[in-house]
Amino acid sequence: MAGADESGQRTPDTSVRASVHEVVQEADQVSRGAARAPIAAEVTDPKALEAAREADAKALKQQKADAEKAAEAAARAKALASQDPRDVARQLLADRGWGDDEFSCLDAIWTQESGWRVSAENPGSGAYGIPQALPGSKMASAGSDWRTNPRTQITWGLGYIEQRYGTPCSANAFKKSHGWY
Repeated sequence: MAGADESGQRTPDTSVRASVHEVVQEADQVSRGAARAPIAAEVTDPKALEAAREADAKALKQQKADAEKAAEAAARAKALASQDPRDVARQLLADRGWGDDEFSCLDAIWTQESGWRVSAENPGSGAYGIPQALPGSKMASAGSDWRTNPRTQITWGLGYIEQRYGTPCSANAFKKSHGWY
């Protein structure tokens, strides 16, 4: 999901940038809506003044809620941008009872297949995503967000490996001898 720029700094791929951009736009829309909240003007009628104060209090409460939503959206964007798919894979491997040795084999496969890029696509075959599913739409069985979510792709890929080869190291051994997995 992340590459590196010329200085070696990690950079998110386009799918992450698009997701982050959407979340930031959502936060911006929320904050702009809060800025339009009514503020009581000068009012001389006591009943109207009380109603205006109540409206101001309600608007301020809404502004606070909107600001909290914007902060949550920004936090989601930051988490999405910094999530390394290898960390997700390590977690999912551990959930299946597989250790670091299996991760090393998985890393060898998916580094060569996709460079761990969620939007990697083979122009010749059409294989897609981190595990290079062919067709990519197979990954929909793991989630409707299969095009952009590394967790969904990794979950599908690990299921494929477990069903077909048993373990990532067995899949890697097959890939080494056949050139594909």
